[in-house]
Amino acid sequence: MAGLKRTVPSSAASAPCELHAWRHPRAIGAEGRCIGRTDLAVDPRRAKRLAHRIRALARRQGLPRIVLTSPLVRSRAVGRWLARWGWQHRVEPALAEMDFGTWDGRPWSAITRTAVDAWCADFLHHAPGGGESVGALLDRVRHFDPGSARIAVTHGGWLSAAQWLSAQGEQPPAADRWPASPSHARRLDLAWPPLPAR
Repeated sequence: MAGLKRTVPSSAASAPCELHAWRHPRAIGAEGRCIGRTDLAVDPRRAKRLAHRIRALARRQGLPRIVLTSPLVRSRAVGRWLARWGWQHRVEPALAEMDFGTWDGRPWSAITRTAVDAWCADFLHHAPGGGESVGALLDRVRHFDPGSARIAVTHGGWLSAAQWLSAQGEQPPAADRWPASPSHARRLDLAWPPLPAR
């Protein structure tokens, strides 16, 4: 795929920096559904609008013209626009949304209250739908290394995990204290890494 490169892990972690992390534009067909790794498209106009905003931020702040995105289309589409304008677009699997296993893609109304309660009761360790636990997500976010990039396009769950690590550190999360995701196409400016890698 033209313009896409896979991030090559470095032998040493990057120096502390500010990471500008955006949530992808609203996906088509996501309303009322549990969406993690389900690969939904986005309106190309929304992807282009977000790419314009990212390019403007990079110009104002003199940031490298490198964007890291999740492999999922709703994030990757933004990177593809930037690649058309001469940016380096690197696909980073560590930026993917949480994996909800058998819940993924299903209407929330089809997931039993008992199943949701079981997840909330053991929020850190329970893997909803047999997918990825919040603990595994936090570990993935904690060890994410942006290298020389300062801009990423990722997902709501990933950004919530980053907010938790930044504010609460190693404290075990609880469902009723988990940070809300930013709105679609909104940005978080994060001191990175949020914690020293373990």
